[in-house]
Amino acid sequence: MSQRRIVIVGYGNIGEGVHFAIDRNADMKLTGILSRGVKRVEQALEEKGLGSIPVLDASADLDFQAEMPADVAILCGGSKDDLPVQGPKFARHYNVVDSFDSHAEIPEHFEKMDRASREAGNVAIISTGWDPGTFSDERVKADAFIPGASIYTFWGPGVSQGHSDAARRVEGVKDARQYTLPQEEAMERVRAGDHPDLGASEKHKRLVYVVAEEGADRENIEAEIKAMPHYFEPYETEVRFIEEKEMASEHGEMRHGGFVIASGTMGHDKNALIEYRCSWESNPDATASILVAHARAAHRLSERGEKGARTILDICPSDLSPRSHAELLRDFT
Repeated sequence: MSQRRIVIVGYGNIGEGVHFAIDRNADMKLTGILSRGVKRVEQALEEKGLGSIPVLDASADLDFQAEMPADVAILCGGSKDDLPVQGPKFARHYNVVDSFDSHAEIPEHFEKMDRASREAGNVAIISTGWDPGTFSDERVKADAFIPGASIYTFWGPGVSQGHSDAARRVEGVKDARQYTLPQEEAMERVRAGDHPDLGASEKHKRLVYVVAEEGADRENIEAEIKAMPHYFEPYETEVRFIEEKEMASEHGEMRHGGFVIASGTMGHDKNALIEYRCSWESNPDATASILVAHARAAHRLSERGEKGARTILDICPSDLSPRSHAELLRDFT
C-alpha cells in the first residue's frame, strides 16, 4: 500500500494527537514537523520515544515543499492567532487541512484559504474538527431531512481547546482552561418538542480557570476575557483564578462532546426529532482523528485535479474512508 506523506504544522496537543492518529492509519506516513519551537519539539519526541522525525522552523522563509516534501500538511495551530497567518502561508506550499473554529470568521478564512490554495494549485479543507466540522454536517442534514426544522447545538460539558487558547493569549495569563457547560433546562425543552428562541447565553455557560502571571492585573484579565468577541462576549462567563499546581492536578483531562438536536414536522404534519451526540474522552485526539481523515480526502481531491478551499460540507464521505468503494457498498450501506 502506498502511503500518503503527511507534515504536521504546530506540535501542541492537537499536533501530538495527529502524530498518534497517523500511526493508526496504514495509508499515512509522518514525514516531518514544522514548528516555531524546533528544540522543544525535538526534545519532546526524544523524551516520549517517538522516533527521529525531521523538524523545521515553521517561521522560516523556505521552499517547504522542497525542504520537506509531503502530500498534505495538517495545520494544528490555534484559530485566534495562528491559523489566519499559517493557513494562507502553507496553502501555497502544500495541500492543507485545518480545524479553524471561530464560527463567525469562517467565511473570511475560507476566502483567504481559497485564494491562496488556488493560486498554488493546491486543495485546502478548513474547519474540519467536530464543531465546526461533524456538527456542521449534522445541521445541514437535519435542515434537509426536516424542512423548516428548529435546529439547536449544545456543547459540553467539556474543555474547549479554541476558547482555552484564546484565553491564554490575554496578557498576564500563564495558563487557562475553558469549560463549556450546556444549559440543561434548555436542552430538555428542545427534546420535548418545544421550539424556544434561545440566545447564546440561554444555551451555554462558560467557565474559565486561569493561572495568572506573577503581578498580573487580574481584574483586567477577567474583563478582557469576558469582552472577547466571538469567544466569550455573548455568554454568561465566569473567570476563576487558581494556582498552577491546581491546574495541573485538577484540569489535565480534556473531555468534550455535545449534541445537535433538530425538531419539526414532516409529511402529514407528523412530529420528527433528530438527535446526534458525540462524546470525546480527549478533545485533542478527536480533532486530530478528524483532521487526519480529511487529509486523506484532500489528497484524493488533489489527485483528481481539484483546487481551492472546501469545508466538511463539500466532502464526500467515501473520500474520508481508507476503505475501497466495494467495501463501503458491502459493509456500510
